[in-house]
Amino acid sequence: MKWNLRWVAARRDIWRPTQLQAAFREVGFNPSLSKVAALWSNKPITVRLDDLDMICTALQCTVADLMEAEPIATVQPTDAERPAAGEVGPSSVARPIPKPGSGGRRRMLPPN
Repeated sequence: MKWNLRWVAARRDIWRPTQLQAAFREVGFNPSLSKVAALWSNKPITVRLDDLDMICTALQCTVADLMEAEPIATVQPTDAERPAAGEVGPSSVARPIPKPGSGGRRRMLPPN
């Protein structure tokens, strides 16, 4: 996800975390300045939905304005990493086989 808080804030002529905190206070959202600064300078790992709603209200935007999905880059295996024809690759690893003699019975009581 791409975090566009600064871009959305800039559209409202907000250029500093203290200005953003003032905009939050106007709508009744009172996070600490350190929390506002963390939202401002870093992409947050988590955001509470209530907080996200208040951020959108203060900045008069939508969640889609604040967050933008980015495609995840997938790494394609090179020819050297691909298994040859008939060769067993990592996706076809055999499952473990249960020990003979257990018969699938389970103990009813713990051992003494």
